[in-house]
This record gives sequence, C-alpha cells and structure tokens, in this order.
Amino acid sequence: MKSKLFILVCLTGLLTKANVRLPQVFSDGMVLQQNTKVNLWGWAAPGEEVTIVASWKPQDTLKVKGNRYAKWKIQLPTPKAGGPYELKFAGYNTLQLKDILIGEVWLASGQSNMEWSAAAGIENQEEAIQNSTYKNIRFFDVPKTSAKFPQENVQGKWVESQPETMKYFSAIAYFFAQRLHTELEVPIGIIGSNWGGTPAEVWMPKTIFEKDTLLQKAAEKLSPQEWGPHEPGMVYNGMITPIIPYNMAGVLWYQGESNTANPDEYLHVFSSLISSWRTSWQQEFPFYFAQIAPYNYGDDHDHGVRIRDAQRRSIAIPNTGMVFTGDVGNFENIHPRDKKTVGLRFAKLALRETYGKYHQEVYGPLVEKVYKEGKYVVVEFSHAEGLYFKDKQALQFEIAGKELIFKPVKAKLKGNCVFLKSNKLEQPKFVRYAWKNAIVPNLYNKANLPASSFMLEIE
Repeated sequence: MKSKLFILVCLTGLLTKANVRLPQVFSDGMVLQQNTKVNLWGWAAPGEEVTIVASWKPQDTLKVKGNRYAKWKIQLPTPKAGGPYELKFAGYNTLQLKDILIGEVWLASGQSNMEWSAAAGIENQEEAIQNSTYKNIRFFDVPKTSAKFPQENVQGKWVESQPETMKYFSAIAYFFAQRLHTELEVPIGIIGSNWGGTPAEVWMPKTIFEKDTLLQKAAEKLSPQEWGPHEPGMVYNGMITPIIPYNMAGVLWYQGESNTANPDEYLHVFSSLISSWRTSWQQEFPFYFAQIAPYNYGDDHDHGVRIRDAQRRSIAIPNTGMVFTGDVGNFENIHPRDKKTVGLRFAKLALRETYGKYHQEVYGPLVEKVYKEGKYVVVEFSHAEGLYFKDKQALQFEIAGKELIFKPVKAKLKGNCVFLKSNKLEQPKFVRYAWKNAIVPNLYNKANLPASSFMLEIE
C-alpha cells in the first residue's frame, strides 16, 4: 500500500512539471523588430514561473507564469538595430536562443508570384543566387499547411541568406530585403507565408464570413482546385495564426490571379483581408501589395483587368500602397520572370512611405477624375509629372454611352490631363483605359512607371 502511495505521489509531482516551450517562429538566428515591445509567448505548466533574460539588457529580468491553459505571453522591449544577441528562457528547464538580430521584420505573403523562387526560374537567376550571401538578412519560410481550426505552431526555422537558402525562398521578398538592408543598414527579417493558386478567401479568418453576405457570395463562386484549398480560413488557420502576434514592420502581398472567378467582389474581399489581419495583430501596419500583371486569361472575359482595377481602388484603404506591374508581365506566362523589378518597387515603396528614405516617385499615373470640358472628355491624373505616351499610335483610351459600347478614341496630353475627343458620341458616359487582360499600358510618368487600368463614369 505504501509503495503504491509513493508511486502516486511521484507521478503527481511529475505531472505538475512541464518543459518551457516556444513556438518555432522563435529560434536561433531570428530577427526581432527594433525599438518596440515585441510579443513573446509559449507554453509552461500552470503556475510555472518563466524568467526571460535578454543579453542586450541582462539586468532586466522578465517573469511570467503559465496560465491554467499552460500558456504564457509577455512583452519584451527591444533596442535599436544590432546584434547578435541571446535570449534565455528558464522554468523547470532552460532554453537558450542564440544569434538573434534586432532590425526590421516584414511578412511576405500571397500566392505563386510571391512564392516564386530563384530556383523556379527568374531573370539573371545564377547571378542573383551567387550574390545572395548576407549574414544580416534572415528568412523564416512557413510550410504549406491547411487546417479547419486555428493552429498554434508551425514547422520552420530562421536561416541566413546564402545561395542554398535564398534560391528556394521568395525571390521578390529577397530583392526587397536586399534593398532595405543596403539602404537602412540594419538587419532584415522576412517571414514568407505563401501558397500558389490560392484565393484571398482562404487567407482570412472564417469567422468574418458568418455575418458578411458579400464575402459569402464571393466564396460561393470559388471552385475546388487541385493545387490548393478554396474554403475560407483554411490557409489562415495553418499559415497565419501560428505567427500571430510576431511583431513586424509591415506586410508585402502579391495575390489576385486566383480571384478572377469573383472580380466584382474582390475589392470587398481584399479590404476585409487587410482589416482582419490588422485586427488579429492589433496593429495598423503598412500593407503594400502588387497589382497582378497583364496575362492572357482568355478572350471571353475581362476578369483579370477587373482584378487590377479593384486593386487600384484599394489604394484608398489607409496605410496601403500598390506596386505597379503593368510593364513587367508576360501575356503567355502567369509567372513573369522579372521578380527583381517587383521586389525593388516594393522596397522603394517601403523606403518612401514607411522609412522616409526614398524621395522619388513610386507610383504610376493614377486617375483622379473624369469630366467633360467642351468637345473633350478630360481625364485628370495624380502622380503625373512628365506624363508621356510610349506609343503615340496606341489607342488605349475608350469612351462609351449608357449602352456601354466602348470605342477607341484619340488622346492628347496637357499637363497632368489627357484630353479625349468624343467624336460623334454626343453623350459620353464612361471612360476606360487599357481595359484588357493582356495589355501593356502606354501611358507613363517621368519615373517611367505605367498608369493603371481603370473604368470610370464621367462626372
């Protein structure tokens, strides 16, 4: 009887102990956001005290206890960029994280064009791979994971940028990081969470669909595909929730091709995605996105250009920005090989809007309004310094009456405006520009950036 009691007491003692554990997004070699209070979290036995010591300020010991769900969370102040540092976590066991850098952290996400790596084939592939050794650029690649319910952890580890790691990581994210690292002279961490062929709906919490009939309508238009899930929330649960609320400077997003099934709802879908992520992180971070490139989806619809137009209109969402890609596409390849241009445009956008380190134009001409003036229809643009046509013979502006029968019209430039002759159309109602799935815009500004496609009603 005594031996049984002794065994029971011993087992009870063992069950009260648990190892301190961390999600795998916290690992050797990680990058933490500078000059903020970063979120740290993990698991420990209920009531188990976890002490945390950072080598950049070892005199300040943080303490937190596991709650009744065996979880803990705490905030740790970070200094300005630098490193390498160490972090020590001690409870019933001890964990030591080494080679930690403090710098700027960005999340790069979306579908295949963001996922596309140098190994998959990009312009100047070999040169890019060979010159990719940067000890202060780090990657964390989230593996493809779908789940019906939110996950708490994901497989992965932080790695340095070098040929063997860079060539399998997002090429766009790499070129972005390279430019930021050069200009800011700080460590750069990129979390890559991408899945080719996925619509935006799978990247959003399923809960937001429950009371939003427009989101439900959009999701109903999606059909099963062999290369990935189409159900709302499935990728968000597996590839986003495990990294929430890892502190970051902002988000890079390149997606939209897989939403050509529901272009009319995309503006609402996309704005809901941005809002849901900011709510999840409790942070109004910058959200920069790439416009999908021109591609021949087929002559029987204009769904591709309608997605581009929805993305143009998304710029109105606060603290967002768009990378123009109208001049870097391939009509016959949905995966343009020029990833460097897109990555550098992302970098210039962030350097200008987030860091105030770039002072040149980062936008192509953006339509502001369309109105009648005498015998002309006037299209007024912003970001229009040095407006010019690359091909003066190209008739990419079209006008239509209320019947929406569009006809190409000649255009002339004056300042930041394009003047269109309405010809024999007495009551023009609509104007559109570069309104095809596969078309290279011919209107550019002084920065050699193309104007975005649009369709607007005349005021």
